[in-house]
Amino acid sequence: MIGPLCVITDAESPLALFDQAEAAARGGAALVQLRHKTLDDAAFAELAREILGRNTTLGARLVINDRVAVARAVAAHGLHIGQGDGDPRAVRALIGPDMLLGLSVEAPEQLGAVPQTTVDYLGVGPIHATATKPDHAPPMGFAGLAAIVAATPLPCLAIGGLGMADIPALRASGAAGLAVVSAVARALDPQSAARALVDAWRRA
Repeated sequence: MIGPLCVITDAESPLALFDQAEAAARGGAALVQLRHKTLDDAAFAELAREILGRNTTLGARLVINDRVAVARAVAAHGLHIGQGDGDPRAVRALIGPDMLLGLSVEAPEQLGAVPQTTVDYLGVGPIHATATKPDHAPPMGFAGLAAIVAATPLPCLAIGGLGMADIPALRASGAAGLAVVSAVARALDPQSAARALVDAWRRA
């Protein structure tokens, strides 16, 4: 299952990454994406192994952000790459057929280069401006999201400044779910925040 909730870890949160990941899993997140831009590969892999062992028992799949070598080394459930992280076909050849592969899409014109049988899901956005990624592409809004969802058979996880109030519009767009950072990683009670998002999605 791809959705309805993917929680992306936040290296700037006061809560440790391991604790963020566990809280997300306990709150019902289907995917937890481990992201840390500056940690070296060895330390990143060690952390990933710890999270993988814990979250697997809690029913959440661990997705590694960007780092192909780490995803392979720890046998993660998935890998998520951006538009500048290489040809998805070449990445798929490296990770094998069984690992989930997600790809970020920031504009409808990028869909033409997406190999439909190679990628498992798309991370679509940003929907809104977000402080957790200052160099993000221009926000596309719900209309942009709906246009991308309508143009691809792949499940789409919306991302970018999203929270509880956005869920009805996300559901209406046809998205498979949402990916969040601050809404869980910086919440006072991350587990409850994740659970509330999952419950709200199911009610919408």
